Amino acid sequence: MESPRRKGLRQAKDRQEQLARGVSVVQHGISALMQLAHLMDEEFVLAADKIASMRGCLIVCGIGKAGLIGRKIAATFASTGTRAHFLHPSEALHGDLGCVGPNDIVLVLSNSGNSQEVVDLLPHLARRASSVIAITSKINSPVAQAADITLLLPNCPEACRMNLAPTTSTLGMLALGDALAMLVSENKDFGQEDFAQLHPGGALGRRLASVDELMRPLDECRVCNQDTSIRQMLVETARPGRRTGAVMIENDEHTLVGIFTDSDLTRFLGKHAASDLDSPLSEVMTRNFSAICSGAKLSEAIEILSNRKISELPVVNHFDQAVGLIDITDLIGLEPAVGLSPPVTLPASLRIFGSTL
Repeated sequence: MESPRRKGLRQAKDRQEQLARGVSVVQHGISALMQLAHLMDEEFVLAADKIASMRGCLIVCGIGKAGLIGRKIAATFASTGTRAHFLHPSEALHGDLGCVGPNDIVLVLSNSGNSQEVVDLLPHLARRASSVIAITSKINSPVAQAADITLLLPNCPEACRMNLAPTTSTLGMLALGDALAMLVSENKDFGQEDFAQLHPGGALGRRLASVDELMRPLDECRVCNQDTSIRQMLVETARPGRRTGAVMIENDEHTLVGIFTDSDLTRFLGKHAASDLDSPLSEVMTRNFSAICSGAKLSEAIEILSNRKISELPVVNHFDQAVGLIDITDLIGLEPAVGLSPPVTLPASLRIFGSTL
């Protein structure tokens, strides 16, 4: 019977061997990607130019694991400014070929270049699409021969010990597809505003959105004239439901001239008698405050709130009239963008009232 000590040593050795095997698979992939980088040539640039200048859609086509990679590549293109769809080869031969038009480009993925479903589809694609681009590891394969542009994968064995399970080949397809999508995106000058429009539901998309999209509109904010008394303000601005922690103070021309926060009220009550509540807001409001221009990015508002350590940020139009308010509680869940560096200069949309920098 195996002793506990020997059993423990054997299990530890097994774990080390399994870990080493996992590491070798990753290293195998890294080696294949390095070979792919050396294989890339002018054909890659030509393919990117064709896709960037096409008038139709990019149709990505593949079967099996290559098809799954194709779906991801199509999604990456679509999310970075290029209209793209995935076309299943078998479904295409049974009616879905109708989605391919004369202005479309087809990107075909097949490591062997001999996938029967894809080969059967090639003549039909050549007749319907404006161009066919292939990603394959076999330059003399039917897929490569039928394509107008062929992007070669390195002819590496799969990471599977039987050299059967698509691993290295699909990794190369994914990397090449991502590289194509990024170059096309850059060639089309796809910027942050474009990204925000295509990702309105994500945290990053919301950060790139306009402050107007997340601010509390004026009819949901607490706004008072500067001649209103503190007591009157507390009555007039009381509202059920969601409540901001600041009252925006305006003059008779509706220009924003001050702000009065809950913290200001707490400090006031600690220093004054109850009779002083009849003082006008103009005597107690904060005249030195920050605001942001309507149309500015939400990321700029986040920077201002963070750097100036404030909780409420009025949004003003070009007449310095309040149009809404960003409350820090509305920003919960918006994570900082990865790699966001501290601003060297203040955002151009920042407005400083009652003071000079």
